[in-house]
Amino acid sequence: MSEEIKNEEVQEEVEAVEETAETPEKTELDLANERAEEFENKYLRAHAEMQNIQRRANEERQTLQRYRSQDLAKAILPSLDNLTRALAVDGLSDDVKKGIEMVQESLLQALKDEGIEDIETEQFNPNFHMAVQTLPADDEHPADSIAEVLQKGYKLHERLLRPAMVVVYN
Repeated sequence: MSEEIKNEEVQEEVEAVEETAETPEKTELDLANERAEEFENKYLRAHAEMQNIQRRANEERQTLQRYRSQDLAKAILPSLDNLTRALAVDGLSDDVKKGIEMVQESLLQALKDEGIEDIETEQFNPNFHMAVQTLPADDEHPADSIAEVLQKGYKLHERLLRPAMVVVYN
């Protein structure tokens, strides 16, 4: 029996030594795998961040391209207003009037080609209209309807360039 006990003890010691011998290798392997996973996660995060930066840069570039003519339009609009006022003057010869209309039409077409359009002036909208005067509403003219447009408003795509200055029934 003592031999059996000794064999069992020896067997247990051998198993313990084998486990001890395997443990450092497993630990090193586990550490290496953990480091590899950590580096993979860092790589994936960096890759995702680069994709986000590229996406944001593309969106910003598209926005700049879409609204590139905003400053030019703001500079041209007063000239367009002056042409409209010039056409309203009495005593212009037909040739002069025709010339002014042609210049006005070419400017309007150039603005339209860039995506700039007039703001509708049927119903008052505080997002697109600036009320400079009010008139009392009556049966013929309901509240919040526009009585007169003093200065046209314009927008570039969905962005407001200049609100329309209007007289509103209130």
